[in-house]
Amino acid sequence: MLLGYVSDERYVALHDVAVLFEGEGEPQQVRSRADGSIVADLEPGDYRVTLRKDGYTAKRSSLTWPVGEPVQFRLLSNKLVGYMWPKWVRAGEKSEYRVHAVESYRLDLFRYGWDKEHVQTIGWFDEHGPLATAQVTPDGDYTQTGIRFNSQGYSNNPHHRQYVIAPERSGLYYLHARTVSDDFFTFPWIVAPAQPESDIAVLAANINWNCYNNFGGRSNYIHPQRLPATPTVNARQDLLRYTSDIHMQFAVEDYNPLSFDRPELFNHIPERTRIDDPLEGRSECHVLPAEWRLFGWLEREGFAYDLYAETQFHFGQLDLDKYKLLIISAHPEYWSQEMYFRLKEWVFERGGQLMYLGGNGLNCAVEFLDESRITVRNSSQGGSSSDMAKIGKESRFDVYYESEASLLGVRCTEEGIMTGAPYRAVDSSHWVFAGTGLSDGDIFGEKCLHMRCFGGASGHETDKMSPNSPEGTVLLARGLNPDEGGAEIVYHETDSGGAVFSVGSISYPCSLPVDGNISTITRNVVEQFLDRAKMS
Repeated sequence: MLLGYVSDERYVALHDVAVLFEGEGEPQQVRSRADGSIVADLEPGDYRVTLRKDGYTAKRSSLTWPVGEPVQFRLLSNKLVGYMWPKWVRAGEKSEYRVHAVESYRLDLFRYGWDKEHVQTIGWFDEHGPLATAQVTPDGDYTQTGIRFNSQGYSNNPHHRQYVIAPERSGLYYLHARTVSDDFFTFPWIVAPAQPESDIAVLAANINWNCYNNFGGRSNYIHPQRLPATPTVNARQDLLRYTSDIHMQFAVEDYNPLSFDRPELFNHIPERTRIDDPLEGRSECHVLPAEWRLFGWLEREGFAYDLYAETQFHFGQLDLDKYKLLIISAHPEYWSQEMYFRLKEWVFERGGQLMYLGGNGLNCAVEFLDESRITVRNSSQGGSSSDMAKIGKESRFDVYYESEASLLGVRCTEEGIMTGAPYRAVDSSHWVFAGTGLSDGDIFGEKCLHMRCFGGASGHETDKMSPNSPEGTVLLARGLNPDEGGAEIVYHETDSGGAVFSVGSISYPCSLPVDGNISTITRNVVEQFLDRAKMS
């Protein structure tokens, strides 16, 4: 009879896994089939289940047979991986480093600004026992509940808890893990200030990272509704993302939660990568490695800033009234209702200054179930701008609340998607172009580190003005992407003295370190917004 399936951290079926069942009778050992299925004849009762396969960390589970549906056993490959928990803290607070390694490893803490600054060596770890640094994953769908590294074994002994106190200086930090055989993995840590220290607050788009993170087999793009009943054998044949006409699978009202308590493989930054190197990879170009380009640029230009995670903003740990300027960047696609209206009120009613240096931002609502889990509100209407247009909406956020263009001045459309191009100046007399020497019709933003959609600062996904853009929104420049899909750089002011500058492009931060005109324009806006805040 079918007992269940066994799969890895990608929910890919594992064949030829040795599975031992130990109960009241004689132990039984079977091997998983080509599709990961486990078939055995078990009498009703309680069993200890041992699973082992070369290249994966062996583990023991428990099973009470019979069960209502096949059990999903999960194994973790032996690849070095880790994450901090919590992934975001304030200075002086502590996080636990959670590393999966099958051999001894060294851990170092770095701060990532314009340069990578070594902060401290944390030390070497092997925990004496064989494979004691290897982690044990839960069975089932831990994308909903979290993978909870260190929850087995370490939690019973206070000497095994592995914490680091957050440095006093706010910013982006990375932990560097290296094994004795030279495997290497880096994972981030967002450190906010204990109290506001600068005029500028910057948000790291960690909600977006969680929505794209498919560690465990699910993201908001891979099985967004739920894990299917059987693990993947061949993605092109098994995943609805590739076999269904509903490309994104946004076709229901309710989606299973996504936990932040998982490693983020795409936020790894290779050891030799420098901030002005090309940004390689499919995912890296729109998550933290891209945002790092903004953080470092601010430091190169001499702008002090306080860094926060979006989750800290949601839970009230960022007081906007303590700052003159807020900057969001790259791809802040997923926001909560509370975050959006709190920010809009600050800009429209209390004179807040906002720089939106990204694309496809504030496009979809999420709801927090607690501090470690969210549910995405994709709606059942599909996710593209053309899907939204059919029901008279501009975005998934608009389905439930309002168009993000009401705040940002722009919203994302499909035109120009997955292309890259420079911008063309439309209103070069505007103060944002001071010092560039650009005239109307001139091209700028040709240099860009974004290698997935190579071609310029306007790219990957692009935003444009809409009927919901605030009255008085000024078009400053437009990208030269095909199908009239170029990102639009816009500016608008509010009656309270607030102002918003939006660039409408995911690729934009990847131009900051290398394109002179993009750098000058951005610097002009930062300086002008800080001056405006002093006057208001």
